[in-house]
Amino acid sequence: MREKTIERKLAVTVKKMGGICPKFVSPGLDGMPDRLVLLPGGRLAFVEVKAPGKKSRPLQMVRHELLKRLGFAVYVLDDVEKIGEMLDGI
Repeated sequence: MREKTIERKLAVTVKKMGGICPKFVSPGLDGMPDRLVLLPGGRLAFVEVKAPGKKSRPLQMVRHELLKRLGFAVYVLDDVEKIGEMLDGI
C-alpha cells in the first residue's frame, strides 16, 4: 500500500467525523509531520504518514519530539487499519 492511499483514507475518515485533515506545510522548518488532524471539540494532532514498514527520518523524529515537548500529540501512521485507533486517541 502506498503512503498516498493511507493519507487519503485518513482524510476521508476525519471528514466523516466532522473534522478536517489539511496537509501541513512549514516553509523553513523541514521534518514537520505531513498532516494536521483537527476534530470537533478542539482536538488536534500532528500525523506523519508513512508507507507500511517505513520509518521516520532522523530530522522528522527530532521534530516529533519537539512537538511532544510542547504538549502536542504526534502520531506516525503506516497502516489504514490503525486509523480508527489513532483517532480514538486524539
